[in-house]
Amino acid sequence: MIRYYSTNRDLKDVGGLKPFTGLATFREALLMGQAPDEGLFMPDRIPTLEMKDIRSLRSRPYAEAALLVGRAFLAQELPDETLRRVVEDAYDFPVPLERVRDDWYVMRLDQGPTASFKDFAARMMARLMSVFLKPGERLHVLVATSGDTGSAVGEAYRAVPGIDVTILYPRDEVSERQKRQLDAIGLNVRSISVVGKFDDCQNLVKAAFADPSLGGLNLTSANSINFGRILPQIVYYVYAYAQLAREGEEICFSVPSGNFGDALGCEYARRMGLPVRRLVMPTNENDEFPRYLETGIYEKISPSRPCLSNAMNVGHPSNLARFFDLYGGTVDRNGVVHRYPDREEMKRRIFSVSVSDEETKETIVRVYRDHGTLLEPHGAVGWRGLEIFRERTGDESLSVCLETAHPAKFPNEIKELLGFDPDLPPSMADIDTREGSCIELPADYEAFRAFLLANPRVASPPRG
Repeated sequence: MIRYYSTNRDLKDVGGLKPFTGLATFREALLMGQAPDEGLFMPDRIPTLEMKDIRSLRSRPYAEAALLVGRAFLAQELPDETLRRVVEDAYDFPVPLERVRDDWYVMRLDQGPTASFKDFAARMMARLMSVFLKPGERLHVLVATSGDTGSAVGEAYRAVPGIDVTILYPRDEVSERQKRQLDAIGLNVRSISVVGKFDDCQNLVKAAFADPSLGGLNLTSANSINFGRILPQIVYYVYAYAQLAREGEEICFSVPSGNFGDALGCEYARRMGLPVRRLVMPTNENDEFPRYLETGIYEKISPSRPCLSNAMNVGHPSNLARFFDLYGGTVDRNGVVHRYPDREEMKRRIFSVSVSDEETKETIVRVYRDHGTLLEPHGAVGWRGLEIFRERTGDESLSVCLETAHPAKFPNEIKELLGFDPDLPPSMADIDTREGSCIELPADYEAFRAFLLANPRVASPPRG
């Protein structure tokens, strides 16, 4: 059985932390969310996939790819028929692979119920939590969002028995449509508008997990600090490769990167045996990671810089701790590096570059004009990052750029740049008429802690 260790397991005499040196099952890691020492859970071994099994997925439904990856991690903890039921229920929407030119594709991860790639991880994770809960057990999911995670998690957990959900988002850094999605979910899901940055929201959540006075709430995470969010994000790399690659062909993926959970899925897929030639990880102007690869010195950005691709406004990515660990290093949640990883090996496997807002806008206009392909800001960062990678390396391998949100979630930007309103997907047809409410709190942990203690259960009206 695969067990899970903490990225902080080797830290000693650091801020009073007591390293968690034990091992957890997947169920335990999933329901805890974060290790007791504020580290992130990592599998103690990475299972491998047989190429014949990957190739057998060609022209098969997406759920079959999820079943293959899920079995590799969960075969010892979950009956196969239960896992099949989980993935078939989670993935009942299309996953288009749009050929733009030559061997360059866009993978549209925007067809789920909240029109965001976060639907893929959140829906599988919610169903896994549901089947792993014991009778009478209750969980309280805390999630910080910079845009799309919260609505995806909220919709995935909406009406799931035994689970309360509290979502924190930065008041001034989400679009109006993102806010409507967050505030109007209802039932067992509530939203908190934080007067601050995404990093403030993330720090409030992490502090709550480490607070023993909140032990009675049975808190867990649905952010990508939870490995239950990472596991489903391995799947779409396996699926895309199976649909597109020729025998023995390598592939490049360009993954617009903020908190690094999505890109981490690709890193794990490669280590499971997928022939990934290079992982391209473009960021917006929060460029702490590409600067690290260039200089060898890691410095977080605080506060994070507001950019057009708002879901990527992250000054210290949580999942950097996992990337560092995989390459032999350690960085804590505060951005302090305790041991640097093998940077040369990282650079051999990963390419990262910062894309400015101006480049993002120019890319949206140019790609639509030249190819008729409509991108939103995050997908545009991914596209431009792949262009820069090809320009600098001359690499023309089979490439897939991830489009992580539907352009209709950014109508003002599209209207300004291209002169029209993007069509709404069916899942957002009623978005402009949804009504909901939120709680506003300062970026202050004591205020947040007091709120949770006073309101441990969520009781909000259903969405009309």
